[in-house]
Amino acid sequence: VARKIVSPTAIRVPAFLKSSLRVLYEFHFGVLVIWRSLWKFFYYHPLFQARCATFGDGVVIDSLPFVSGHFEVYVGNHVYIGGGVSILSGSAVAKPMLVLKDRAEIGWNTSIAVSKEVVIEEYARVSYDCRISDSDGHPREADLRAQNAPVNLRDIRPVRICKYAWVGNGSHIMKGVTIGEGAVIGANSVVISDIPPYSLALGNPAEVLLRNFGRPSKKKDAQT
Repeated sequence: VARKIVSPTAIRVPAFLKSSLRVLYEFHFGVLVIWRSLWKFFYYHPLFQARCATFGDGVVIDSLPFVSGHFEVYVGNHVYIGGGVSILSGSAVAKPMLVLKDRAEIGWNTSIAVSKEVVIEEYARVSYDCRISDSDGHPREADLRAQNAPVNLRDIRPVRICKYAWVGNGSHIMKGVTIGEGAVIGANSVVISDIPPYSLALGNPAEVLLRNFGRPSKKKDAQT
């Protein structure tokens, strides 16, 4: 009896009830979608705008990003930010900044650590569960790490993800990296050096596998 209560099994529904229950099923999720949309429009969006230095038109936010630190956030037009996104900052530089240019996309559960500057350009896409950081967050020296000393300024280097680039899910983009225009980073890669434009890179550490990869269709047509 206890097992049945804790883990009940589904009972078979008579055929004549299925059409009515299907309507109830669609109504259930329709109400949830409407409620979530209203909640985002009247709650998430105003709160996040208050935290940003600039905020463009047509921005979509799936849930309220967790933002901690004294840095500035610049959000362009038609930017997408998924749920569970966290944006953190240290205090080594006077005015760190995160720049999300027009139509940039940040996937779910992505974490961005900004100590100086992280820029994600137009139409660049960062998939879910990614990590982006422009510093290690701690000193190199073992004794200084043990003392919880702040990161050395020499170890803070900006990160830039250029337009049309695609960062696959679970990837880590490390300090000082520039991902070139239109480049693709394979899933679960760790990028520790610059990636050329229109190339495919993957692995840990990420290595360029293909060059001249994914160039725009208009340029291809012009070349032919």
